[in-house]
Amino acid sequence: MVIALAFRADATDVAPIAGNPLIEIPAGAFVFGRDDGPENERPRRVLHGRAFAINRTEITNRQYGRFVNATDHRPAFYAGHPVLGLDDRPVVGVSWGDADAFCRHYGLALPSEQQYERGARGAKGDAFPWGGALPDDARANSGADACCSGDARDGYPMTAPAESFVDGASSEGVLNLVGNVWEWTRDLYAPYEGGTAERSAGLYRVLRGGSWNSDPNHLTTTYRLAYDPEFRFSANGGFRCVRSTP
Repeated sequence: MVIALAFRADATDVAPIAGNPLIEIPAGAFVFGRDDGPENERPRRVLHGRAFAINRTEITNRQYGRFVNATDHRPAFYAGHPVLGLDDRPVVGVSWGDADAFCRHYGLALPSEQQYERGARGAKGDAFPWGGALPDDARANSGADACCSGDARDGYPMTAPAESFVDGASSEGVLNLVGNVWEWTRDLYAPYEGGTAERSAGLYRVLRGGSWNSDPNHLTTTYRLAYDPEFRFSANGGFRCVRSTP
């Protein structure tokens, strides 16, 4: 089997996805974007966000398998893989459409980029979910120092169980918003309002968060990866869902 790699709340809610509670993120001002990083992350702004709830972990193979059994949707590409297909690991090998269909089945949606950043950065705009300290082997499942290959320094040569790396949790208790797997968002890739980055040709969706084979440059809460929504062969791309407040 060929393994393809994508480039190189204060309270919990009873979730419709068994084993993956929704964490409430309150409404309020938050920092979005940055001025000291790649051009497509600019400009830094303070926005006001509505309350929403986000899955505590990435969707796992076990959870995705229940969806497949209930709907006859196609399985994840890496279902049954000896490592990537383990029940407690984040599902990988899913297109944007697969991820969107899963969330919709449970009355949820993929997060917007703004929701992802608010969940990952907190209200003050931290570089990482846990604050300002650089990623280490206790906080995130990441790759080698040079892009883009996995290593086992953090205990996992590929994906880690979705409940791993509790030291890297966000201030509201959401896990693995940086590292482990890239995560689909619902947004089309485009420059931010007021930004000067070039628009990508075609209709790409945005992945966030870095993964098990990401180098440090890609392990931030602001990094944006434009990606083909039809591609379903990435061994390092997954997702989680949100419920928005009207």
